[in-house]
Amino acid sequence: MLTVWALDGIGEVHDGDDLVALLADAAGGDLQDGDILVVTSKIVSKAEGRFVTASDREDAITAETVRVVATRTTPAGHTTRIVENRLGIIGAAAGVDASNTPEGTVLLLPVDPDASARAIATGLRQRTGATVGVIISDTLGRAWREGQTDTAIGAAGVHVFEDMRGKTDAEGRPLSVTMPCVADEIAAAGDLVKGKAARLPVAVVRGRADLVGDLDLPGARSIIRPAERDFFHLGAEESWQQGYAAALAER
Repeated sequence: MLTVWALDGIGEVHDGDDLVALLADAAGGDLQDGDILVVTSKIVSKAEGRFVTASDREDAITAETVRVVATRTTPAGHTTRIVENRLGIIGAAAGVDASNTPEGTVLLLPVDPDASARAIATGLRQRTGATVGVIISDTLGRAWREGQTDTAIGAAGVHVFEDMRGKTDAEGRPLSVTMPCVADEIAAAGDLVKGKAARLPVAVVRGRADLVGDLDLPGARSIIRPAERDFFHLGAEESWQQGYAAALAER
C-alpha cells in the first residue's frame, strides 16, 4: 500500500536555515526505513540563498539560459520562453521563480539539486536513524499536454528508474523499452498532498522501500535525455526556420 502525506509545521524557510533539522522536527520521529521525502525545490533554493536582485525577471531568465528551445508570444503580448537551463533541464523560464519572494528579487534553482538531495538524505539518515531517500521536485510542463506536474530535479538514495527491460509482461512477452521514471512519479504523488499555496513544501511517500538504496545511486541528472537522443531539440517553428535558413544558404 502506498501512503503519501505532507509534513506540517515547517514554516517559512530563510537563507541559511538547516533543512535537515526543519524536516526532522516536522516529521516528529515518524520516519521509517524506506520512506521517501519529496522536497519542493523552492525551500532548498531559499535555504541555499539562491535569491538574486532582478527588477526584470526576464533578465534573470536570460542569465540562466544555455539554449533557447522555443519562444511564443500570446495575442496579449506575453512571451513564454522554453529553454535549457544550466542544469540541462528544459522548461519554461529556466526555473526562475518570482512567486513568494521578497520584492525586487527572484529565486533560482539550487546550484546542484542532486548534491542538495544527497546532503539532506545524509543528514536525515544520521539524525533519525531511518534509511530514507530524498527527491527534490520542481513543476514543469509537458510536451503535447496541457497543465503542469511536479518532476524530480534532484535525487539521492532513490532508484530514479524501475528498469523492467529484459523481463516479461503478464502474457510472457519480453519487455524491451519499459523503464518507468519512478522518481518523477513519486514527485508527482507528493505534489498531490503538498499543493501550491498551502505552505506544505515536503511530502513523505511510504510503501516503495524497494526503491530506496545507497546514497551514491545515480541522481535526477541521469533522467535528462542526452542531446544525441533528443527527438525534440527545437520547437516546431524554430526547426522550420532553421531548416529554411539552411536551405537558403545552400542556394
